[in-house]
Amino acid sequence: MELIAAIERQLAAIGAQGLTRRRRTAETSCAPHQTVDGRAMLAFCANDYLGLAAHPAIIAALQEGAALYGAGSGASHLVSGHGRAHAQFEEHVAAFMAPHIPDVRALYLCTGYMANLAVLSALGADQNAMIFSEALNHASLIDGARLARAGVSVYAHGDVAMLEGQLAASTASTNIVVTDSVFSMDGDLAPLPGLLALCERYGAWLVVDDAHGFGVLGENGRGALEHFNLSSPHLVYVGTLGKAAGVGGAFIAAHASVIELLVQRARPYIYTTAAPPALAHALLTSLDIIGGTEGKARRRHLAQLIHHLDTALSLKRWQRPASTTPIQPIIIGGNDEAMQAAASLHAQGLWVPAIRPPTVPANTARLRVTLSASHTQADVAQLAAAINTLEGNVP
Repeated sequence: MELIAAIERQLAAIGAQGLTRRRRTAETSCAPHQTVDGRAMLAFCANDYLGLAAHPAIIAALQEGAALYGAGSGASHLVSGHGRAHAQFEEHVAAFMAPHIPDVRALYLCTGYMANLAVLSALGADQNAMIFSEALNHASLIDGARLARAGVSVYAHGDVAMLEGQLAASTASTNIVVTDSVFSMDGDLAPLPGLLALCERYGAWLVVDDAHGFGVLGENGRGALEHFNLSSPHLVYVGTLGKAAGVGGAFIAAHASVIELLVQRARPYIYTTAAPPALAHALLTSLDIIGGTEGKARRRHLAQLIHHLDTALSLKRWQRPASTTPIQPIIIGGNDEAMQAAASLHAQGLWVPAIRPPTVPANTARLRVTLSASHTQADVAQLAAAINTLEGNVP
């Protein structure tokens, strides 16, 4: 059948470039030590930065939520699916983010991907709007900009001066600057203070996707806004809840009028079944941990692990960009060598993914190491020794 043959040619072309993606099946809970495809593995690939995905208190809260509210919501939020747990979580997370956004309100969505689609498609619904997108933004932000009716202009990675030129030249009725806070493949931070200053000067929105910062950055885990001590009504903040928060979904925090606009206009929110309320119930416990003494202790331990990896690695050919976040890339270059490195580590019981184009630029294929507060220093030492040996053995 020619239709199938055409698909198979596409798959062969992907394989010829060393870009075939493969899934592995985890048989135990998300944690550093897992059983994967029948093998015991030490994992450095999850975004469970605070080690909350298997936290006993959160598991108990999820079980309690299921007993209270059942397994599913049954409908979209605007029909009958908006439960008490959803409302409580939105109230609590809005209060948590209140120091950074005046008159804040929050909205809970099923995933971070949907949250980004919702924000950009709603704020950018006017053809006279313009979205200014950071060059290394996550795919969900790129797709959100495509879904919007607004024009799109891309500015170079971290280039505040370039962005200012674009904003100064804009004749759009609504200007929207959008950026990741922590870039998922490099672990570096966006220059948010400079970006916010520009948005306030030119009357633009600043949409911040803090997927990899919420729960991790800031004294109280409020993310990049707390890290940089930012507060402004120009901010529209997206926090992901399936990474450091350990559960699932995402929230948008912004001025109450912005959130009401999303309720009325954001198609990814309006036209989908609400997430199970048990998840929102569990997230109340997760939020308490993030903002409490245990969350602070976990962030301190995570910082120690990041420092330990930094001192233990002794790379000569491969490169490790400076990163103070749990995302610690080891840039190798070619796709084949990156895949061979990941395979070698896997053979040693170390689960570290190889990331290749188009997720990252050509010739920057890498090992993406992610650290969790559930790792130990011995875990990190084992990984560093294996990488050092592996690099030394590659011709």
